[in-house]
Amino acid sequence: MKIKILLAFIISSITTLAYAETATPSGAKGSAIIMFLGFVLITLGITFWAARRTKTTSDFYAAGGGITGFQNGLAIAGDYMSAASFLGIAGLVYTSGFDGLIYAIGFLVGWPIVLLLIAEPLRNLGKYTFADVASFRLQQKPIRILAASGSLVTVIFYLIAQLVGAGKLIELLFGLPYTVAVIIVGVLMTLYVTFGGMLATTWVQLTKAILLLSGASLMAFLVMSQFAFSFENMFAAAVSVHAKGDAIMAPGALLTDPISAISLGIALMFGTAGLPHILMRFFTVSDAVQARRSVFYATGFIGYFYILTFIIGFGAIVLLLKDNNYFADGKLIGGSNMAAIHLAHALGGDMLLGFISAVAFATILAVVSGLTLAGSSAISHDLYATLVLKGNSDEKKEIRASRIATVCLGIIAVLLGIVFEKQNVAFMVGLAFCVAASANFPILLLSMYWRKLTTRGAVIGGAAGLLTAVILVFIGPTVWVDAFGFEKAIFPYKYPAIFSVTTAFVGIWIFSLLDNSAGAKAEEAAFDAQFVRSQTGIGASVAKTH
Repeated sequence: MKIKILLAFIISSITTLAYAETATPSGAKGSAIIMFLGFVLITLGITFWAARRTKTTSDFYAAGGGITGFQNGLAIAGDYMSAASFLGIAGLVYTSGFDGLIYAIGFLVGWPIVLLLIAEPLRNLGKYTFADVASFRLQQKPIRILAASGSLVTVIFYLIAQLVGAGKLIELLFGLPYTVAVIIVGVLMTLYVTFGGMLATTWVQLTKAILLLSGASLMAFLVMSQFAFSFENMFAAAVSVHAKGDAIMAPGALLTDPISAISLGIALMFGTAGLPHILMRFFTVSDAVQARRSVFYATGFIGYFYILTFIIGFGAIVLLLKDNNYFADGKLIGGSNMAAIHLAHALGGDMLLGFISAVAFATILAVVSGLTLAGSSAISHDLYATLVLKGNSDEKKEIRASRIATVCLGIIAVLLGIVFEKQNVAFMVGLAFCVAASANFPILLLSMYWRKLTTRGAVIGGAAGLLTAVILVFIGPTVWVDAFGFEKAIFPYKYPAIFSVTTAFVGIWIFSLLDNSAGAKAEEAAFDAQFVRSQTGIGASVAKTH
C-alpha cells in the first residue's frame, strides 16, 4: 500500500513541478529549473527504492546497520554541510568578511570531540538514538523524555534554518511566493522520511555530498582563477569594493563583544557532539571501528568544504558588488543567503546557476530529511515506545507513530519557516547548536564517563540547561526583537550557550552528588559494566546482514 501511495506522490509531484516550470516568469533560468526537477526525480526514485527495503524498525531508524564507514562518513558530511554552511556562511563572509569564518571554524572544531569521546562508545551502547545511551544505566522514562525534548527543540531550530534557505532559493529560481516554496520543501522532506526512512535519507545525503563538494570546488576554482590563484589579490580586491573597507579583514565586524564570541564558540563546538541527527548516523554502521572511520572521513570532507565556502564568500564580495544586476533597491536580491547563488551566475551563467541551485536544493533536502528522521525517532522511539507501549516492542506501531510524527514535524517546520523568513540561516543554526550543547551533550558525555551521574542529577541539570537555553533565546534579540518586533531584548546576547551549558553541567554535578538514594547507588554500581561495553563493544548490537 505504501508503495502505491508513494507512486501517487511521485506522479503528483512531477505534475506540480512541471506546472511550476510553465508558470515561471521569463526571468527564471530554464537550465536551473531542469536540473532542479532532475534532482527531485532522482531523490524520489531513491525513496521508492528504499521504501521497498524498509520493513523493520532497524531498517527505518538505522538502515539495518549495513552502511560502511566511508559511506557513512560521506553521508555525515552531507548531513552536516547544510544550507547554513553553503548559503549562510558564504552570506556571512559576503556581509562581514573575515568574521564569517568563525562559523566555519566553530562547526569544524567539534569533530575531534566526536572522534575521541563520542563515536565508539555511542555505537557500542546505543541502538537507534542517543537517548539509548543516556538511559543505559539510568531510569528510562525521565531520561528519554528529557532527551527527546532536547532533540525536538534542536531539530525544530535547525529545520527553520534549512527551510528559510530553501524557500529563498526556490523563490529566486521559480519566481514562486516564499510561502509556497517553503511548503514544497516541507512536502518533499516528509515524503523522503515517511516512506524511505534512514536508507533513503542516507543515499540522498550521499548524492548531495558528492554534488555539493563538486559544485563548491568548481566555484572556488573559478573564483581563484579571477585573481591569478592568489589569495592576496582576492583579499585586496574585496577590501577595495566593500563598504567596510579594511574592516572586513579584521575580527569584530560580526561579534562585537567577548561574551558573544565565547558563547558562540561553545555552542558550535559542543553542539556538534549533541546534534541528534548526527548522532543517529553512528548506529547505521556495523561496529565501533566503522563509527570511528565515519568521523575520520567526515572531518576531512567537512574541513575541505569550509575552506571552499570562505573563498566563495570573498568571491561574492568582489564580483557581485561590481554588478548592479544582482541588486534591487540597493540590496542583494534574495538577501545575503543568496550570495553564493548569484555568484554562480556571475561565474558561469545560466548553466552554473542551474547546477549550483540544484546542489543547494539537494543540500537542504538531505539535511531536512535527516533532521525530520531524528525528530520523529525521538517521538516514536523515545516517547511513544516508552510511555505508550511501556517498553514492549511492537515494530509496526512504532514505525507508524514515527511516520505520523514526521508529518506533524513537517507542518510545524513549514509554519516556523514562514515566521522566520528574514533570518540568516547560519545564525539560526547557531541557536540549534546552543540547545544541543546545553541539553544533549552534557547528559551524553557524563553518562558515558562519570560514575556518579544519577537520574536525578541528569534530569534536573539537563532540564535546567534546556530551559535556560530556550528561555534566553526567546527573550534575546533573535526572537524578542527580530521575530516579535519588540524594540529592545530582555536578554542582551544572541547566543546564551556560555550561560546555559554552564547551568547544565553545574546542575548535573550538584544534584548527582546530593542524591543519596538507593537508586543512585545502583546506578553508580552499574557504571563498570557500562564502561566495559562502551570501550570493547561486548554485547553491542550487530549489524543486519543483507
